[in-house]
Amino acid sequence: MEKPRDKKDVFELIKENDVKFIRLWFTDIHGMLKGFTLPVEELDNAFNEGMGFDGSSIHGFARIDESDMIAKPDPTTFQLLPWRPIEQSVARMFCDIYEPDGKPYKGDPRYVLKRALKKASRLGYTLYLGPELEFFYFRSSKEPETLDSAGYFDVAMDNTEEVRRETVLSLEQMGINVEYAHHEVAHSQYEIDLRYCEALEMADTVMTYRNVVKEIARKHGIYATFMPKPIYGQNGSGMHVHQSLFEGGKNLFFKSSDKHYLSDLAKQYTAGLLKHVREITLVLNQWVNSYKRLVPGYESPVYICWAMRNRSALVRVPLYKPGKENATRLELRSPDPACNPYLAFAAMLEAGLTGIDKKYKLAEPTETDVYHLSDEDRVAMGLDSLPGSLIEAIEIAEGSKLLRRVLGDHVYDELLMSKRTEWNKYRSRVFPYEIETYLPML
Repeated sequence: MEKPRDKKDVFELIKENDVKFIRLWFTDIHGMLKGFTLPVEELDNAFNEGMGFDGSSIHGFARIDESDMIAKPDPTTFQLLPWRPIEQSVARMFCDIYEPDGKPYKGDPRYVLKRALKKASRLGYTLYLGPELEFFYFRSSKEPETLDSAGYFDVAMDNTEEVRRETVLSLEQMGINVEYAHHEVAHSQYEIDLRYCEALEMADTVMTYRNVVKEIARKHGIYATFMPKPIYGQNGSGMHVHQSLFEGGKNLFFKSSDKHYLSDLAKQYTAGLLKHVREITLVLNQWVNSYKRLVPGYESPVYICWAMRNRSALVRVPLYKPGKENATRLELRSPDPACNPYLAFAAMLEAGLTGIDKKYKLAEPTETDVYHLSDEDRVAMGLDSLPGSLIEAIEIAEGSKLLRRVLGDHVYDELLMSKRTEWNKYRSRVFPYEIETYLPML
């Protein structure tokens, strides 16, 4: 299906595909998908006037005394939902959120990313992203009961190939390009890689991807989760984000005369990510459980450095292949797939642009396996580490002018308040580990 450009194209597609219902989607500050459904007869009004809803009922949106919000669908995001019936089918569109006076709502995560991308556009840059989202299939949402004992790229013991095949086909029917799918390292863990595209489209795609993976799993009687670390002793799920800046059709990260084939712009952008990553980790890894993944020994990055080949580094630059200049990119390996992609992508971009603006110098790559260095060696090399817990990430974020600048006061304040609430609930709980370890001896 050709991507629509405006509401006229949308109504033509509705007629061609016998669409009866439209789902309007948006996200709260945590990246949880929200939405409501309307019959197609109401769509013209939604385009023209928007659809009102109670913002005080959406996490991180408005207080009850200023709760009226307007959702307006973006016609360029129209897609059929392939798991719904063909006759009287269902489509979806993402919405932008507005205040009743017509101003963009500052608490809308999609607006946060659009604002960041507008800043980049004024500088002549277009951000392209290609995330790799890992996830688990379990028998239910009640406990992490795995479906197989397979490992990385295994085929023989992979029990969910049919589920993933249908998921990939559904994504492609929605115009989402998939590079490949495979079994990951942990038992019952999988990955479906998306082909890179412009950042706003990719944020919408990530939200769609997570929904499609869950819907197709539910159809097959199993449960899909993007929880970062559901199984003790096995790898968690990450969302490695490949990123590059373009100007028109030119990749601004490539330079043929550099020994690493990286432009000064690419080095400054990378240095910006490395310098500011601790400040933005709260939006890249926003849950208590996120920090159970970010520990040494499970292929997750912990130490702040970059490399060409070294996958223990926080930022990896894939090796250049002659004739593939536009594929020059860097890969940030710390985000997890349970983040809010709009906020995460905006924060990464702001860190990179700050590096460019201030002309940060990029240190030499660290090709040593940093997981196996001693603490003394890491100190001698000047390697800092990511926050080790949600509360550490919160406390670092509380002092970040960069994070406040990119998120805006409303989202920044609401996110910090929400995350402190989450941490306080978590730290007051007593867990099985404590009972097993301390009760017999204390």
